[in-house]
Formats: sequence, structure tokens, C-alpha cells
Amino acid sequence: MNSSTPSSSAGGPGSAESTGPRRNSKRPKYSRFTQQELPACKPILTPKWVISTFLLVSVVFIPIGVVSLFASRDVVEIVDRYENECIPINSRNDKVGFIQSSQDKTCNRTLTVPKHMKRPIYVYYQLDNFYQNHRRYVKSRSDQQLRSPGSERDTDPCSPEDTTSDGKPIVPCGLIAWSLFNDTYDFARNNQPLGVNKRGISWKSDRDRKFGKNVFPKNFQNGTLKGGASLDPLKPLSEQEDLIVWMRTAALPTFRKLYGKIEVDLRAGDVINVTLQNRYNTYSFNGKKKLVLSTTSWLGGKNDFVGIAYLTVGGLCFFLAMATWRSHLFVMEPESRGSLKLAYESAVHVDIAQALTPLEWIQACSPSLFLKYLCINLVHRLLEHFETRDMHL
Repeated sequence: MNSSTPSSSAGGPGSAESTGPRRNSKRPKYSRFTQQELPACKPILTPKWVISTFLLVSVVFIPIGVVSLFASRDVVEIVDRYENECIPINSRNDKVGFIQSSQDKTCNRTLTVPKHMKRPIYVYYQLDNFYQNHRRYVKSRSDQQLRSPGSERDTDPCSPEDTTSDGKPIVPCGLIAWSLFNDTYDFARNNQPLGVNKRGISWKSDRDRKFGKNVFPKNFQNGTLKGGASLDPLKPLSEQEDLIVWMRTAALPTFRKLYGKIEVDLRAGDVINVTLQNRYNTYSFNGKKKLVLSTTSWLGGKNDFVGIAYLTVGGLCFFLAMATWRSHLFVMEPESRGSLKLAYESAVHVDIAQALTPLEWIQACSPSLFLKYLCINLVHRLLEHFETRDMHL
């Protein structure tokens, strides 16, 4: 046989091995995506880039934090907790019994304005330990019923406040509407009534889209146990703004909801007399009730968290920039360290070093700030060496 004839075991293109059936392989089909060979940006984080990024973040965040804190500090806020003080002393051992009774629940409170408050002044009620975010509570409403007068019998999600005892649908149905806040506040300054504007306190999108203009309350709070306020049956739901505000449930157990707006300025030292009706039952779940009067700034209400968060992040980035700069400044490469050591040892044993001035030594060294720092120390050591040698001579 001719030796130039290719062998079948050589694995060439015409070999029996290549033309035979392939084994079943679990290897995926090749692609640049699966093999992570697609073009990618792989930045090299040099000390210069890291320090510059940290400094940029700190330069941006720290002024924002300072401005936010000043804006929050400009907000004037009056907070008055009243759920305990508005219970008669002889009824404080049975607060739930008092709030569910038919006794007079009028309560008078006095507020003093600490600083000048520019209009509009927002009046809020604040509830603590009230979990509006409970799953069953949030689901207990019918959005179809609130929008359309033809869906008043769509009360399936509203149990147990879906229908009356004789089967008539409740509009609006559900536990959220049933538990509507029903404390009321009347204000007076210098024995003159102080009006509260209750229009425009809800979201316009809610009034226009979620609550129908032709949907009127029916059979609402007609049961034996009332959960909260009643509604005017002659006003459509789109105009019942207290209900609209209440139906936008809060995410946290402590929340504020807008009650109204005072459209006049209040001067520092003004005494505000508040006559409130303490009707809402927060005593069954150890809740708290507070009346809040507050101004606003361009950032909103009083909230120091935003400013503190920006200052914290900015300060941390500035600290990291300084720490990175310091570590980069005072850590030399071994080659540079060896070169300096060799230069020092050579200068000590070479008489020509005595002829160089300290300035010439510094100029001969590396332009790096850290190396110049070492060069200065080197010059001082050289001068001390030469002085000591001269003294011995």
C-alpha cells in the first residue's frame, strides 16, 4: 500500500469517524450570548475615577440635603393629641363604653400659634395604630359600584357591609366606607369663627374617574352598629370629598388625612379655640388621634428624612473619597519604594551628595506628591548625616 494514502484513523475530513453518527450531546448550541462574548463595557476603576465619582456625589448630595433640611425647618406645624383628654374623667375606665354611648362628646381644645403661619394652612387628622393596609380591609370595596349607578348591586367584595338585613344594597358598600372618620372640628380666633374650606381636598383624578357624579348614597350607616360618619344622600359621591380622601387607604399604620384648609394667615401668638366632636372609636384597638395644623414648603410638609438621607449619603461618599485618596497617596509600588531606598543608600556613601542643595534633591525626585514627601524626609536625613560626619572630622 502506498504510504501517502491517508489513513482512516487520522481523523481527516473523509475519515470514517467524521462520517459516522454523532453522539447525543447536551452541549448547547454555540452563541456569543451563551458564551458571554457579546461586546460589553468593562470600566477600569482607577483610583482617580473612584475618588472623582465619590466627590461628585458628595458635592451634589450635600447641598441638596442642606436645602431640604432648611425647607423642612421652615414648615410650621401644630400637633395636638386629644383622644385621652376628650374623655370625661369619670369615664376613662371605660372609654369604649363612653364612645359608643349617646353622651355629649363635645371637647374644647386651645392651640397657640408658635410662629407666623402663611395661608393656606392645612388641617389634618392623624390616626396611629390603624391598619388600613390589612388585606381584607383593602379588598372590602366595590369600585364598579362607586363609578356607575347601574352597578349598585355589585356588592360581592364588600362583605360583611354589602347589604342591609332586608337584602337592599348599601351604597357605598364595604368596610372602608363604613369606617369613615367622623370627628369634626370647628375653629375660632379671638372669638371670631375661622372657616375651613373642605373643597379640593381630594385628588381630582379620584373625583373624575373613581366616584360617579350620578351615584348617590343609599342605605348607608342604617345598621344597628355605625362604624363612622354618615353621608348626605342628596350629594353624589364625587362631591363627598371626606369619603374620597378616606377611601384612598394608607400604607402604614400611622397616617394623616386632609380635613380641610384655613385660607387666612395666622400670626405668632394667636390663640386658636377648637371645638371638636370626639366620636370616632379608636379605643377598641388602642389607637391615637391627633389634630394637625401645618403649612407647606416647595418640598411639601415637614419631613426631615429627605434632608438627613441626602446629607448621610453625601457625607459617606466624601469620607470614602478621602479614605481612597489617603490610601492611594500613602501606598507606593514596591518598585518605587526600592528605587528610593537605593537612591538613599547611594547618596549616603557618595560624597557628591553633599554638593546638592535640598531644592535640587526635591527636583530630582518623582513629581508625585507622596514621593516628594519622602524626598523631603530623605533630604533631612542626608543633612543630619553630613552634619554628624563633619562634627566627627
